[in-house]
Amino acid sequence: MIIRRPAEEAFQAFADPGVTSRFWYSGSSGPMVAGARLRWEWETYGASVDVVVKEVRDGRLIRFEWGNYEQPTTVELRFTPRSAYATFVEVTETGFQGSGDDAVRWVNDTVGGFTTALCAMKALLEHGIELNAVPDHHPV
Repeated sequence: MIIRRPAEEAFQAFADPGVTSRFWYSGSSGPMVAGARLRWEWETYGASVDVVVKEVRDGRLIRFEWGNYEQPTTVELRFTPRSAYATFVEVTETGFQGSGDDAVRWVNDTVGGFTTALCAMKALLEHGIELNAVPDHHPV
């Protein structure tokens, strides 16, 4: 998704939990820095996940593992400048395990989740609007 902000600003939106908690999760135990072991929470859903940050390249890449310690998946967030004021933010997740049906469910959930988070991030960074799209996606 194109975010009409400089790459460093788009990158910081994911690296800094003070910003990320405005469009994705409700809380994090710390910033996205290489080697960090974090806990993310989504209070609305009573859900949390452990995250291990594997690699960070300022303004360009964040790679982390999350989920089940025995079978974590790897997420890469790439920030590619399109101009001084626009960044292509790309999310990939690999390492899905399980049966075909389980993998399809996981892929469906993760694509929908990241798409919702990116749309909410776009609204926040481009327009200063907090959509609450993630907590409103599956109202309890």
